[in-house]
Amino acid sequence: MNKKSLMVVLVVSLAINISIFGTAGYHYYLNSEWTRSAPCPLSPTHQHLYQELGLSVVQLSQMEPLAQKFHERLAELRKAVKGKNSRLIELLGQKDIDPVQVEGLRKEMAEIQDEIQKEVIAHILESKKIFDSKQQERFLALMRQSMTEEKEL
Repeated sequence: MNKKSLMVVLVVSLAINISIFGTAGYHYYLNSEWTRSAPCPLSPTHQHLYQELGLSVVQLSQMEPLAQKFHERLAELRKAVKGKNSRLIELLGQKDIDPVQVEGLRKEMAEIQDEIQKEVIAHILESKKIFDSKQQERFLALMRQSMTEEKEL
């Protein structure tokens, strides 16, 4: 085999090896604990606050399903609010506005907002049970900071 053929074989072999290692590394990353959970729509940084607490593996295994359930429930409630907002716009856009319908819809929207607040409070209380005292303090500090950043936006 001449030098040129040998060089081509070596380059092709190197490319194949690199692609195999790259694929293996990618799959390892996807299946490892380093993968991130879905972004948090409530946080300005789109990270869950608990991700900044240095939770143990056991704590993370408890927290992630709790956070997923919480965000799914909030998504349902947000969808309901959007539907009520659309209906309110329709009612207010009518030529003859029915104040009784508008007030009924406003009350329904207030009930959903109340349910959202209850869900948030329940989630915080459940989360605190998973954290140790230092993590609880840090969690509350992060919540305060997050709320301050939202007000500034």
